[in-house]
Amino acid sequence: MRVAIVWNHDHTGVINRFGHVCQEEYHRETAESVVAALQEGGHETLLCEGDKGLLATLERFMPPDPQARPSGMVFNMAAGIQGECRQTHVPAMLEMAGVPYTGSGPLGHGLALDKVVTKRLIRDRGVPTPNFRVMRRGTENTGDLQFPVVVKPRHESSSFGLQLVHEPAKLRQAVEVIVDQYSQDALVEEYIEGREIFVALLGNGKLLEVLPLVERDFGARETHFATWAETPQTICPAEIESKLATMLRDISVATFRACQCRDYARVDLRIDRSGRPFVLEINSVPALGPTSLYPLGTTSLYPLAAMTAGYSFLSLVNGMLDVAHTRYFGAGIV
Repeated sequence: MRVAIVWNHDHTGVINRFGHVCQEEYHRETAESVVAALQEGGHETLLCEGDKGLLATLERFMPPDPQARPSGMVFNMAAGIQGECRQTHVPAMLEMAGVPYTGSGPLGHGLALDKVVTKRLIRDRGVPTPNFRVMRRGTENTGDLQFPVVVKPRHESSSFGLQLVHEPAKLRQAVEVIVDQYSQDALVEEYIEGREIFVALLGNGKLLEVLPLVERDFGARETHFATWAETPQTICPAEIESKLATMLRDISVATFRACQCRDYARVDLRIDRSGRPFVLEINSVPALGPTSLYPLGTTSLYPLAAMTAGYSFLSLVNGMLDVAHTRYFGAGIV
C-alpha cells in the first residue's frame, strides 16, 4: 500500500508567517525510522511536509482510484506549523480531501491540545485531575488553589513553558512569561508531589490496548519536577500494586475516550503520596523515537511501553497503521 508519512520539519511552506509558531517537531532520524519500518512492512512510502502543498503532493503520490476508494493512507506525524489548534490542521486537510490517516481526527487533537478543555471533559466523567485556574494576568483570584502550583501554556505540549511556583508573589511573573512567550492563556494547577506515570494506548473501542505503565525516575531529587530540557530516566514496567495499576489503566482509557482520541495516545498522570492518581493531560501525537536513537534515560515513552509489551519498533509502526486501516475499512491490511 502507498503510505505518505506527513510531518512538519521545514516550516517555510506557508503563505504568511502569522500566529504563534509551533515549537515542537520530530527529529529527522525519528521520521526516517518510521519510513524504514513501513518500507520493511512492505509499503511504498513518501516522506512529505504537512504544509500548503500537501494535498497536491498526495494527489500525485496516491492518485484517485477509479472506484473512488482511497489508493493509500497517511501516517500522520504532523505537529503543525503555526496558529491555533495546530495539530488539527493536517487531519482537517486530509478529511476534506478524502485521504485516510492514522491517529486522532481534528476534534480529538483539538480537545487534547487544549489542556483546560481536557480537564473539564475528564472531570465530567469522574476522572481526577488537579485543581486549576485559567489566567491571563496572574493577578486573578486563585480561590482555593493550594501552593505550590504548576504554570504552563494552555495549548502546548512537550512541557514547553513549564514552571513550578512556590508562592503567590511569584505567580504574576510566571503567568506573564507564558502570555508573552506563547501568546495564550496560562493554565495554573496545583502541583502534585509524587510519582509520575505515563500510560500508552493503542487501538480503538473494545480492542483498545493499554501498554505497560512507564514511570519517570526522579531518583534522589527532593522535588519530583522536570521540564522539557531535562531527561530523567524511566522505569518500565512501573512497579505499581495491582489495584492502583488497574485504576490508572481505567482512568487513562476514560481520558482517551472523553477526548475523542483514536488509534493511539499517551496519558500523563501523577500519584500523590497518599496513593491517589491525577490525570495531568493527554498527548494525541506521542513521540515515536526508537530506543536506538536515544541515550540511556531519554527513550521516547510510547515506544518504550510498546517494546516492553513485546512489540518491535517495526511491529509497532505497522501496527499503528493497521489499527487505523481497521477503523476505516473494518479489517487490517492484507
